[in-house]
Order: sequence, then structure tokens, then C-alpha cells
Amino acid sequence: MSNEVEVTRDGHVLEIKLNRPKVNAIDIPTSRALAAAFSELRQDPELRVAILTGGGDKIFSAGWDLKALNAGEMQLDNWWESDDYGEGGFTGLTENWHLNKPVIAAINGLAIGGGFEMALGCDLLIAADHVEFGLPEMPLGIVPDAGALQRLPRRIPHNIAMEMFLLGRRMTATEAAHYGLVNKVVPKEKLMEVARVWAASIAWSAPLAMQSVKEVQRAIECVPLEQAFHKMRTDPMPIYHKMLKSDDAAEGVAAFVEKREPVFKGE
Repeated sequence: MSNEVEVTRDGHVLEIKLNRPKVNAIDIPTSRALAAAFSELRQDPELRVAILTGGGDKIFSAGWDLKALNAGEMQLDNWWESDDYGEGGFTGLTENWHLNKPVIAAINGLAIGGGFEMALGCDLLIAADHVEFGLPEMPLGIVPDAGALQRLPRRIPHNIAMEMFLLGRRMTATEAAHYGLVNKVVPKEKLMEVARVWAASIAWSAPLAMQSVKEVQRAIECVPLEQAFHKMRTDPMPIYHKMLKSDDAAEGVAAFVEKREPVFKGE
């Protein structure tokens, strides 16, 4: 694992910190290190949830390392084909179609460009109250094509997304919460405390049920309602169908009836 990506385990929770001063920019080795961390999350049955954050309290991530791009260490034309960013695409998250375990973004500072796109790849977003989001690609002659163009207009009103794309204006954490882009805004000194509480709650729950949520949601996104029901019931969704007949499902029901705390094992 790269020294610029710090990974720690606490029971069922994996904490991933991008710590690459000064702006937590992401070059290819850093993206691969992030991808390796998310691969560990996906493959290890003991891990149930991850928290992703940045080092310091000013910048979550400024996204692509433009100095590396300018030096020719990264490519722009068909970048997704020419460079190996690791499993899951840029940052290991933006195109990770096989990660069914939840990831909480604890956004500690500015989320800019690819850093914003990395956050958009997470399932729950908690932002410190001084955070701002921005997409400054347009003056660089490029576009945010590692997730923002694809995801942002689905999360916030289309015209507001277009403001961010075309005008490059920043959005405060408060405004992001107003649109539902982030789940919660907290004082910066409480950020990791709140993220860990949320992670502990997820880690306590039945793992197969948690993973089924992501598996099903990914499969039915943008599908008409009647078709979404059909897809959920007939498409290959191994985790969902495993969950329906799991010991954990029986345990959860039994614990409710018996008025006790369930003990989930992911089986």
C-alpha cells in the first residue's frame, strides 16, 4: 500500500485516508493504492463498510494530479484505456461496479474536480461545515468525465449541475445538503466521530442485506418502476437471492420476535 493512502482496520470497518500533501491530488500510483484498499474491502468477508477521508482539514482532494498530467506521466486522450488506475477505475470508486459494501465519505475539506467525483462514488456523504464542492475543469479545456458528468445531474437539479459544469461555481456544504447531495453537515471537529458512528451502525447490521441494497439499486437505476420489480426478481442478483435464504434473515426475524439483539454473521 502506498504511503499516501493510509489504511486502518477497526473490527468490521476499514478507514481509508488519502494523505498526499498539499492538495491530496491523485496520480496513477495513488489511484492504484486507493483501488487496492477498496479491493480489500470487497474481498475480505470480515469487512463490512469503509470510511474514506482526506488528510488535514483543508482539502479532501483536488482530484487529478495536473502536474503529473503536464509531465506526461498521465494521459488525457482515452485516459481510461491508456493508463491503469486500478480496479474500479479512477480512485478505485468511480467505476467500481462490483463493490457492494457501503462506503462513507467523510469530506474534510475542498472536494474539487476528481476529488468531487471520488466523493460522488461513495454511498453516504458527510461534510464538514466549511467544505465546498467545485468542478474547475472548463478553464483547463477539459471536462469532469470521471463521474461528475454522469452522476451529478442525477443527484441535484439539472440546471444547478450545469452551473457547476459551465460556470465552475462552487457549492457550499450547506447548499449541497439542501439539494440532498450530502447526507449531513457537521462541525469539522466532529466529522470522523459522526462517520464512525454511522459506520458502526452499518457494521452491526446484516451484511448480506446491506450489500443487497447496492446490488439491487445499481441494477434498477433509471429503469421504469414495473420493470425494476421484474429485474429484481428475475435478473441474476446473487447477493440478494442469497440474503433471502440466509441464516441472518432467519436470525433477524427470530430476534425481533424474541425481543433480543440479533447476531449477524453474513451467512
